Amino acid sequence: MTNNAITSREEWLEARRDLLAAEKDLTRRGDQVAELRRRLPWVRVDKAYVFDGPAGKVALTDLFDGRRQLIVQHFMFGPGWEQGCKSCSYMADHTDGMTAHLAQRGVSFVAISRAPLAEIERFRRRMGWQFKWLSSSANSFNYDFNVSFTPERVATGKVDYNYGEWPHANDELPGISVFAKDEAGSVFHTYSTYGRGVEVMMGTYRMLDLTPKGRDEQGLAHTMQWVRHHDRYEPLSPSKASSFSGERG
Repeated sequence: MTNNAITSREEWLEARRDLLAAEKDLTRRGDQVAELRRRLPWVRVDKAYVFDGPAGKVALTDLFDGRRQLIVQHFMFGPGWEQGCKSCSYMADHTDGMTAHLAQRGVSFVAISRAPLAEIERFRRRMGWQFKWLSSSANSFNYDFNVSFTPERVATGKVDYNYGEWPHANDELPGISVFAKDEAGSVFHTYSTYGRGVEVMMGTYRMLDLTPKGRDEQGLAHTMQWVRHHDRYEPLSPSKASSFSGERG
């Protein structure tokens, strides 16, 4: 038996209409926040960042691929790592289906990591991804956008992340940054989001939020503890797959 009330269709419809009002309020508020985001001032990018890609060296301005807007996933994958971050991989699993649609609205997408290109390509082949993924191992891009941190900074126990002092010091953290290019070819930084803001790429979470169990992360050491690289999941037993965390006998 679940903890949810069992009711008639009529009573369910009444409760659903109440929830719909809350959902519409959330949607309207989201539209308002999106408008505020679009009104943010821009910052000119003066550094001439050059990245390593499968076709050779490529400048930040060329990542737009003929478009005026660029989204960058700051993918946690440091030099010498055996594999990319599993949570960033969870984000990236949603990407390939989006890129054609983003392009239709004048937006290009790339992932950027500090790992050398050879390590990135090895892992990308394993995951089967097709999106563009570049290495910033030869420049300060990840450090400048506060997603990578020097050993000295990590040793202090705090890093400058998500627009404040972050108490969980790691050498790599996730983020998404947005850039625009004007008619003269100048590049501007328009937006970055970190922490839970990167959930914008996690469509699976949005689908889970529709279900009775939701994300089902109660009691985990951290919210994404359950996430694995998509080729590392183990089949669930029927009893575990069908159980509700709030069930009672």
